[in-house]
Amino acid sequence: MTMSGQQGAASAARRAMIDSQLRTSGVNEPWVLAAMFRVPREDFVPETARSAAYIDRAIALDDGSFLAAPLVHGRMLAEAAPRLDDTALLIGDGKGYLAALLRPLVGSLDAADPAQAAAAVTTKRKQGAYSLIVIDGAIEQLPVALAASLADDGRLVTGLIERGVTRLAAGRKAGGAVALLPLAELGIPVLPQFAAPKRWSF
Repeated sequence: MTMSGQQGAASAARRAMIDSQLRTSGVNEPWVLAAMFRVPREDFVPETARSAAYIDRAIALDDGSFLAAPLVHGRMLAEAAPRLDDTALLIGDGKGYLAALLRPLVGSLDAADPAQAAAAVTTKRKQGAYSLIVIDGAIEQLPVALAASLADDGRLVTGLIERGVTRLAAGRKAGGAVALLPLAELGIPVLPQFAAPKRWSF
C-alpha cells in the first residue's frame, strides 16, 4: 500500500473508532473527538500492532505496559475537562498517546513514570503545583505525596480498582484531601506500582 493509502486507511480507522466506539458509548464532546481524530494511535504501538491500533481493547507495548482502549482515554479526557490555564501532571508515558492528546489542551504538561510517582518523585516538588492530574491506568491507592501535589480544588482523573474491578474515577481536592468518585466500570490497564499493601487475614 502506498503512503497516501496507508494514511487514508488510518484516517478511516480513526473515524470508525469515533463513530463506533466513542459516540455509541456517550463520548460526544466535540473537542474530545477532535483530539482523538487528530492524534494517530498507530504511532504509539509496536510495529506489529499498528494494524490493530484502533481495536476496542488494550494493546501490549514493548516495555510491558499497555495502551488503554480508545474509550478509556476518551472518557478520561472528558472527565478531566482540560483547560489552557491548567498546569497538568500525567502519570504515564510523557511521549505516549495520552500525553499527545493532553498536551495541546493544557497550559503545561509534566509527566512522571508510574514507579517515580508511586515513590513520590515528580518534576515539581512543591505541594499544590498542579491543577490537574491524570493517571493513565488503574490504581488501588493514591499516594499521599501525589495527592499533596494537587492544588486546592484541583481535579484528578484515574482508573480505580475496587474488589478486583477497574472503574473510571474522578475527584477534586478539598480540605487537603482527594475523594475519588467511581464513575463507570471500564477495562483499564492496572498499574501495579500503586497496589495497596497486602493485609494479613486469618
